[in-house]
Amino acid sequence: MSRSAPASRPTPADLAAAEGATIPDLIAPGLRVLFCGINPGLWSGATGYHFARPGNRFWPALHRSGFTPRQLRPDEQQALLDLGLGITNVAPRTTAKADELTAAELRDGGRALVERVERYRPRVLAVLGIGAYRTAFGRPRAAVGPQEPLGDTEVWVLPNPSGLNAHYTADSLAAEFRVLREEIDRPTGDA
Repeated sequence: MSRSAPASRPTPADLAAAEGATIPDLIAPGLRVLFCGINPGLWSGATGYHFARPGNRFWPALHRSGFTPRQLRPDEQQALLDLGLGITNVAPRTTAKADELTAAELRDGGRALVERVERYRPRVLAVLGIGAYRTAFGRPRAAVGPQEPLGDTEVWVLPNPSGLNAHYTADSLAAEFRVLREEIDRPTGDA
């Protein structure tokens, strides 16, 4: 399947071939926010785009919360860098569902994520998934919202935007993303 053909859908063979694949981070030094998914899904592995599966609410949440001026498609992910936003994952391995990852993979991914944060120094690391954050960082009681920083990088946990996360509606998901956006857009010195 061509990675430059955004309108095409992966075939069942494309999805099967994507199992265990990895996709490159969308990252640069000094980002405002580095969004961190749990791991790429099969659609992402097949297309090479983050949060590519139809029904994933990452792109609508970004727009509805004010991070992007319009709703971007996964194949437009490169435009995020111009907005000071990036995407990475806790675990690099592509799976059909995040629960296929082992706790060891998440812990290893957490250590690698700390190294990426130290190297690229985003203002905020936003981990999208409370369970993955708890396991990767050994914080079993963590809740959605701000966490202990990693050096100069603020850390936030936001809900997983997967369509499988029934705990959050599209509106409540966008509202959580908006809390983060409003916090980082607040002028320095305001309470």
